[in-house]
Amino acid sequence: MTRTYRPLDGVLLFDKPLELSSNTALQKIRRLFQAEKAGHTGTLDPLATGLLPICFGEATKFSNALLDADKTYRALLRLGQTTTTGDAEGEILSEHPVEVQKSDIDTVMAKFRGEIQQLPPMYSALKHQGKPLYEYIRKGETIERELRTVVIHELVLHSFSGNEMDITVRCSKGTYIRTLAEDIGAALGCGAHLIGLRRTAIAHFDLQDAFGWQQLEAMTEAERAACVLPLEALMPDMPKLQLDAVQIKRLAQGQRLGLDTGLPDGKVRLHGPQGFIGVGLLQGRRLAPERLLSGVAKQAATSLP
Repeated sequence: MTRTYRPLDGVLLFDKPLELSSNTALQKIRRLFQAEKAGHTGTLDPLATGLLPICFGEATKFSNALLDADKTYRALLRLGQTTTTGDAEGEILSEHPVEVQKSDIDTVMAKFRGEIQQLPPMYSALKHQGKPLYEYIRKGETIERELRTVVIHELVLHSFSGNEMDITVRCSKGTYIRTLAEDIGAALGCGAHLIGLRRTAIAHFDLQDAFGWQQLEAMTEAERAACVLPLEALMPDMPKLQLDAVQIKRLAQGQRLGLDTGLPDGKVRLHGPQGFIGVGLLQGRRLAPERLLSGVAKQAATSLP
């Protein structure tokens, strides 16, 4: 039977299950919702679970904010073992006795809060000469990488028992939790690798508001549609600016508008007579279009008297 896809705009907060790649999860959700266009914001490894926002249709135009946003994870570390990949998927490289006290962990974790340097792992999707690093390491090749600056905003120990640590990490974009686990283990002198990872938040989105696959599959089409957040959910803190049809038409033609809005310089949510139309940039009482919805010019023209 031929599947019919339809236009759909908005954001779904999906709770990605274990052993499913982010792209596979995206395609399953897209088929379930019969959406013409969809994209995800921030890859999760198959062994990681948790929050994976799925952007449908026009929402894909405004998803960069989530890619650049802070993220929060609950992570489980195994001390005393290092692996080839830094997580449970890899082969064990070394084993050491775990002679660590909680006071040792408190001291070490304090060193990883704030701005730190990380060496991106070879088992990652970072590109070198157009190819992801993991393709090189699978062939036995190691590529020289540069240290990157990331920020650990929050690092909390929930429990430490035997050789396992349960932590929460809130961090800037580009942070590798596998690398953080390895670095913590190295600083403790016993080595460590990641055995569990769950993303609990991205920017203002929280895992408690997400839906699992079985939940979504059991819903009616109307119930599933009600789970999709509007486009503006991607930009809740951005000021709103109301425009008329003439102003919108000029913006859609690439023109700048001279406006005394009383708003500070920066990005603004643009609204017309029929609602949200996109994002603009205010600079010194000049408004420029940054990203507009498809068909905005036509919408403006039909609103004119």
